[in-house]
Amino acid sequence: MGSFTIEGGHSLSGSITPQGAKNEALQILCAVLLTAEPVEISNIPDIVDVNKLIALLGSLGVKVENLGPGQYRFQADQVDLDYLQSDDFKRDGRGLRGSIMLVGPLLGRFGRGYIPKPGGDKIGRRRLDTHFEGFIKLGARFRYNREEYFYGVEAEKLTGTYMLLDEASVTGTANIVMAAVLAEGETTIYNAACEPYLQQLCKMLVRMGAKIEGIGSNLLKIQGVSSLNGTTHRMLPDMIEIGSWIGLAAMTRSELRIKDVSWNDLGQIPNAFQRLGIQVNRENDDILIPAHTDGYAIQNFIDGSIMTIADAPWPGLTPDLLSIILVVAIQSRGEVVIHQKMFESRLFFVDKLIDMGAKIILCDPHRATVIGHDFQSQLKATNMTSPDIRAGVSLLIAALSAKGTSTIHNIEQIDRGYERIDERLRNIGAMITRNA
Repeated sequence: MGSFTIEGGHSLSGSITPQGAKNEALQILCAVLLTAEPVEISNIPDIVDVNKLIALLGSLGVKVENLGPGQYRFQADQVDLDYLQSDDFKRDGRGLRGSIMLVGPLLGRFGRGYIPKPGGDKIGRRRLDTHFEGFIKLGARFRYNREEYFYGVEAEKLTGTYMLLDEASVTGTANIVMAAVLAEGETTIYNAACEPYLQQLCKMLVRMGAKIEGIGSNLLKIQGVSSLNGTTHRMLPDMIEIGSWIGLAAMTRSELRIKDVSWNDLGQIPNAFQRLGIQVNRENDDILIPAHTDGYAIQNFIDGSIMTIADAPWPGLTPDLLSIILVVAIQSRGEVVIHQKMFESRLFFVDKLIDMGAKIILCDPHRATVIGHDFQSQLKATNMTSPDIRAGVSLLIAALSAKGTSTIHNIEQIDRGYERIDERLRNIGAMITRNA
């Protein structure tokens, strides 16, 4: 188990370019299974979860060619469906949350898709009902082996239908869309997710020959086609990483430039940090965060009540950023309630921040109140363990702002979502060392 040693309290400077979007990659890479023709994808992040999925596609028989940094060509013209029943697949698929995204394209193109219960972050229940209920409505038969935690769907053919999703699940919507593009007739998906990464998937499928209306809305209409073609696709920058760098700059009172952020796809993210009093300045397609030498003050609501920052489906604030916003609030001037609606275990890492001197009241599994220090006292360095990707980066930001030398263990969790994070942080002045 690796670790980071972090000497905190140093000001950072320079520019940093966000990696390609992890959550988009997990959808886009699975979509290559929908065609026998080559698909070229660029700006793929070099991170553990994405590399595991690429390896899984290779094991499934997809031809994988690395064309250069972050650029691959895939061709799924000789898919080995027998691999889906193998012990290797049951082992490898279980270690990756994104493996669930294989089911939709496999079902749509080959009439069957299987998956072991996926792993991933331990942040609370992440049910799969939306995915499989959608497949069933398209005409698939569902089966589940409770002893092996193994799911399967099969169909002689899929038929378009109307469905109202029980939740606006991003991965659920993406999976259903990938199955529906090859179904017979029209599929209407109401209460569909409409995040930028889902829009990216739909636009890529349209370039491949799919017929999708309503992209960017919560009502999608899909006219099934018999086959899809190859295409090229470039992934968006990772909005969660962009938010991480905004938070890092504020907590370390550093001036940082975040380059090529695709501002129009950031939604509520700049506004959420501005509510904490952080200046988020747009310069063309870059974000410039000035050094907050005088600190930053949390806004109140217009009636004077305490600010609450909560996650919501797009165009609301992504839940993946709430851990980072919570950490940034530690040095704010004022108080804020962080309301994590989606996952009931995601705020449990705050005990580590409290050990560092943060003033945080964990109200219940979904809510925490943060009372800001206003930089009147500095967090204390400590030893800690990363419980998941986003909490791990939040603890890293806290350590970089703290007095003294901290150690973070289980950094494999951070590597799942952030590309060469220690090297990139050293390039802007961070004192961070990776230990094997």
